[in-house]
Amino acid sequence: MTNNIKETILNFMSESKKQTFSLEQIAEGLKFQKSKDFKLLVQTIAQMEREGSILFNQKGKIKLNKQEKFMEGLFRANDRGFGFVSIEGEEDDIFIPKDFTNFALEGDKVKIEILKQGSPMEDQAAEGKVVEVIERNTTQIVGIFTLYSDADIQKSELYGVVIPKDKKLSRYRLFVANEGIKPEDGSVVVAEVTFYPDSEHTNSFEGIVKQVIGHKNDPGMDILSIVLQHGIPTKFEESTLKEAESLPDVVLDSESEGRVDLRNETIVTIDGEEAKDLDDAVRVEKLDNGNYFLGVYIADVSHYVTENSPLDMEASDRATSVYLTDRVIPMLPRKLSNGICSLNPNVDRLVMACEMEINGEGQVISHDIFEAVIHSTARMTYTAVNEILEKSNEETLKEYQALIPYFENMAELHDILETMRKNRGAISFEDREAKIIVDDAGHPIDIELRERKVAERLIESFMLAANETVARHYTKLKLPFIYRIHEHPKEEKVQRFFEFVTNFGILVRGKKDDVSPKELQKVLDKIAGKPEEPVVSMMLLRSMQQARYSEDPVGHYGLAAEDYTHFTSPIRRYPDLIVHRLIKSYMVKPIKDEVKSKWDEVLPDIADHSSKMERRAVEAERDTDNMKKAEFMVDKVDQEFDGIITSITKFGMFVELPNTIEGLIHVSQLKNDYFHFVETHLALVGERTGTIYKIGQAVKIKVTKADVDTKEIDFELLSAEPITTPIDIPKQQKNNNRKTDRKRQQGSKPGYRNEKKTGGKKKSNQPFYKKVAKKKKGKSSRNKMR
Repeated sequence: MTNNIKETILNFMSESKKQTFSLEQIAEGLKFQKSKDFKLLVQTIAQMEREGSILFNQKGKIKLNKQEKFMEGLFRANDRGFGFVSIEGEEDDIFIPKDFTNFALEGDKVKIEILKQGSPMEDQAAEGKVVEVIERNTTQIVGIFTLYSDADIQKSELYGVVIPKDKKLSRYRLFVANEGIKPEDGSVVVAEVTFYPDSEHTNSFEGIVKQVIGHKNDPGMDILSIVLQHGIPTKFEESTLKEAESLPDVVLDSESEGRVDLRNETIVTIDGEEAKDLDDAVRVEKLDNGNYFLGVYIADVSHYVTENSPLDMEASDRATSVYLTDRVIPMLPRKLSNGICSLNPNVDRLVMACEMEINGEGQVISHDIFEAVIHSTARMTYTAVNEILEKSNEETLKEYQALIPYFENMAELHDILETMRKNRGAISFEDREAKIIVDDAGHPIDIELRERKVAERLIESFMLAANETVARHYTKLKLPFIYRIHEHPKEEKVQRFFEFVTNFGILVRGKKDDVSPKELQKVLDKIAGKPEEPVVSMMLLRSMQQARYSEDPVGHYGLAAEDYTHFTSPIRRYPDLIVHRLIKSYMVKPIKDEVKSKWDEVLPDIADHSSKMERRAVEAERDTDNMKKAEFMVDKVDQEFDGIITSITKFGMFVELPNTIEGLIHVSQLKNDYFHFVETHLALVGERTGTIYKIGQAVKIKVTKADVDTKEIDFELLSAEPITTPIDIPKQQKNNNRKTDRKRQQGSKPGYRNEKKTGGKKKSNQPFYKKVAKKKKGKSSRNKMR
């Protein structure tokens, strides 16, 4: 009997798309919820753990014990040639030495062989080698095209070469076959890859130009190149646009039927001046019992974007809007995002509503989630609401006189909610945002630091309350749902943070494998207002896991929330749209098993894809900001600035200026001594002089280089605030690899790019096309080289 149950459990776990399971999920899936059956299930699971067929992870979830020699995962490349492979369902990545990558590239799906098992107790990662690239992530390359001479074209049967814009591909070249589109010299192109690097041509792609974007000197081409190299679509499909155009411009009477009518209520939107996609509106009242009423009304995008329609398919693929320096690449066509779905003032709009009653301790004591129609009273800006609350602008106070008590109630409720979150341990990071200001040609002219005042924070408080309330509602119902999760930080990163803050005389209470967010917030409270505050905040942020989407409600560590989702931005985030769709599907009673099965099946893929597309958008935004910041600093070479050391590595230190621009001081520029990297203190320590450079230290620098193409800025150290507390260099460290390290520090060419080493066979310096010309003719020039 027990063996049959074991087999049933293993089959259930193997056939599911989920990687980890709670005991309750297995019981529900196998219909073992009765007391007698559940007790037998618990006993069987315990026996299976002893036998090693299943494992419990750190969060108490059950997973299959996959000890196969070969595993599949996603490859993450490092600039130095090695990489890591992330295995779904596994907490730790597999390290791939540079000689065992088998020419895998960033994001490739690979099969690996485990060469050496990891040892968590000794903080050693498992090692492996790539035995097969299953699926390529890089299928096209964006870059600048250089045309070959007629003689070289004839010799090589190649038309030219593309230099990739992507920094991760900087050591590669893509050689263009003499067919298809024939771009002009200096064109920015999209080339489809037809052949990848191999053992004979380690740094060479071959491909065909599929699209000419423009010329490298055209305005806006820099950002467009970044967008395309990340694979972000810039145009909507014709079928998507056609469907969008068929939608009404106004809410039809028939569409309001069956909805709660809130058109006579005072409801407002509060956004930035530039915002055009207004997807949230709010209403706050003080109740007779002393509690507060909070209504959060979110654009009902799911009413217009129906399941499996062209609009839905493209929104699902994009998964998020991408906000770059001077443009937005929307998830939905503007007909929806700026039109019928935007909660513009003085027009009817369809919404999904979450109304809550909140007591003086910030607890939601009752709530309701439903479909409604609203008529927004006013389109407020953060600036105007802040001026009202600060009583700083008479004209604004006069214009919105009737709404002043309304916003004062909002501020009161926000204070209550913020205090509640702080008391339970939510981590609040430094409120500082940098916006790059560009001129009409896209050239950066200023970097503006923006402080998030009460208006910005109160909207955040209200959205957090709605997201949490919706998540808690469906967690309690135990229905399939999609959550925004933030897992506990990894033990080794917490340990490093603990060691770092001791440099400031701060001791953190709690175990490194189970520290509460409340204890980490206490660290931020202790350094609030001190010079080291930005650096400690940054180091804590780096210690955190990355938030993501999941079908499992594991909670949100940073917010100290047991349940959390994204409900409030369906115009720009696909998971929010799915949350609305889930809510509507569960409004039909009774909830059928087929409905639950359907969502159980599709939610893991939606969560995974949405998380990946979010990371893609963040990377594109970061690349754009870094490029524009480098461009901003081009005419400031040789100028001097004050800054703070924000990161220390063995190859140098990064310094951040007050305007958030960051640059590198390479270790080879520190001429007065030989410097050891003492990792436990995150410091560089001079062997002879004892000079110390560490995170949080104030320095004066001179800008020596700003490279727009590589998005890198280099600084020279002029002076540094003295550090009086000595740091000892471990004796063993002094002796290890000193010869290699001295050579590195005394290198003639500074820059962390010189830290990369190339492995494998000795490379030929002969141009690619010259080697090609020597080979026999075939269907492609790459065939000639085999």
